[in-house]
Amino acid sequence: MNSNSGGNYTVNSENSALYVVATPIGNLGDMSQRAVEILQQVALIAAEDTRHSARLLRHFAVTTPCVALHEHNEREQSSRLLQRLANGESVALIADAGTPLLSDPGFHLVQQARRQGIRVIPVPGPSAVIAALSVSGLPTDCFKFIGFLPAKAAARRQRLAALAAEPCTLAFYESPHRILESLADMSEMLGSEREAVLARELTKTFETVQGGSLNELQAFVSGDANQQKGEMVLLVAGAPAVETALDPEVERILGILLEELPVKQAAALAARITGVKKNQLYQQALTMKN
Repeated sequence: MNSNSGGNYTVNSENSALYVVATPIGNLGDMSQRAVEILQQVALIAAEDTRHSARLLRHFAVTTPCVALHEHNEREQSSRLLQRLANGESVALIADAGTPLLSDPGFHLVQQARRQGIRVIPVPGPSAVIAALSVSGLPTDCFKFIGFLPAKAAARRQRLAALAAEPCTLAFYESPHRILESLADMSEMLGSEREAVLARELTKTFETVQGGSLNELQAFVSGDANQQKGEMVLLVAGAPAVETALDPEVERILGILLEELPVKQAAALAARITGVKKNQLYQQALTMKN
């Protein structure tokens, strides 16, 4: 790819490349000029949903042919795309919205392209998780992107339990029909007072960025049906640092209570018995339980 001082980009057909192109997550004004020019000039666009992407491409006068590349056909379609790349054509990969591969298809294609010595070039732009982090007020020097939690309650709770002691900010995607269940599970497994932020419909008309404890967010979403719609990023503060090591006798009492009671109740009762702060006991109980 070459560029001149005017900002125009030309795909070099003699040296093919796979372009991983970010597209808007809502506001079409976030589409970069470079992204439009690459999409216009490549031989083929691999899109997660060609019908969904057709509207975007029409808006920017992109007439390049499209093929579908999604979770059900990725390996089969990747083979065809890799052959075209090997033959000297350039291909662009786009998701329905935002940056490809973040909870979207494309990993197999990118991995195989790199293994075969094909250039893979990022065309950066919007990303829902990065946009949410940037306005959340939560620590961004260390964060862990989890993506979507398991749909089934038992697996979801198990996954959250494994993340309970993670000190970095946790970043999740969630679907509207599971947001209340996930918030309830997070409140129980991570601690109801854990600070969190719901970023919903970012860059769109009904954008919401709401912060508070997990317990407060659960009440906020439960009390407003409109907050149970749209695209959602849920950010949760990392586990607080353990203030001091627990006295062995306190830990023994907590262990006994955990054998008979859920984590929240065990921590509350241990706090009454020992006088140690409930939050500290709760975090220790989560660690012991895991």
